[in-house]
Amino acid sequence: MGERIRTVVADDHYLVREGTRQLLELSGEVTVVGAVGDADELLDAVRRLGPDVVITDIRMPGGDWRQGFEGIDAAHRIRSAHPRVGVVVLSQFSDALFAFELFKHGTEGFAYLLKDRVGDLDELLGAIRAVASGGSVIDPKVVEGLLARRDVRGQQEALTPRERDVLREMAHGRTNSAIARALHLSISSVEKNVNAIFTKLGLENSGDVHRRVAAVLAYLGPEPTQER
Repeated sequence: MGERIRTVVADDHYLVREGTRQLLELSGEVTVVGAVGDADELLDAVRRLGPDVVITDIRMPGGDWRQGFEGIDAAHRIRSAHPRVGVVVLSQFSDALFAFELFKHGTEGFAYLLKDRVGDLDELLGAIRAVASGGSVIDPKVVEGLLARRDVRGQQEALTPRERDVLREMAHGRTNSAIARALHLSISSVEKNVNAIFTKLGLENSGDVHRRVAAVLAYLGPEPTQER
C-alpha cells in the first residue's frame, strides 16, 4: 500500500467530525492530521499542516464568511492559496445550485458530495482519491434528481438516452472502462459516447478543467436568467 492521504476534516458538530475521522483512519488509506470546527480554524490548519485533501461541511460557524456557504468559500480560498490541496465539500443540499457555486471557477480538485456519503466509505474514499490527484466528483444523487425532471438546457443539442446514461456514470467519477462495465458496453462505444457528449456541450480539450464534471455541469446548469 502506498502512502496514506493526509487529510484535514472540518465540521462544527464534534460527533460528526470525530466519527468521520475514525472512519477514515480505519480505512488504512487516510491519515487525519487535523480536525477542526469552523472555517477560520480550517484555513489555519491547512497553512500549518499542509494536507493533501480537506473534507469540509458546507455550513460552519466563522467570522467574515457568507452564511450557508462557509465551506464553499473556504474551499475556494484553499485552492487559491494551496492549488495542490484537493477539497471535498459535504452538503445536505441536493439542489445543484450549491454544486454550481463550488465549481463556478473550475472543477479541478473539487468534489461535491451529499452528507450521507460519509457512511459510504467507498464513495467517500473515491472522492478523496479523485481530488488528491486533481480530479473532480459531483454526487450522482444531484445528477439523478435533475435528469429526472428536466431535459436539455437552452440551445444545447439533446443528448441521446445512451449518452445520458454515460453522463450519469461520469458523475460518479468513473473511468471509461468502469462505465463500460456498468453499462455492459465496449470501451470503444463508451469513448464514442463520451466524445459525443463533449462535442454537443462544446467542451474543448483543456488541462485546467476536468471535462467529465464540466459536462455534467454544462448539461444540468441553471438557465442564464435564473436567479439565486
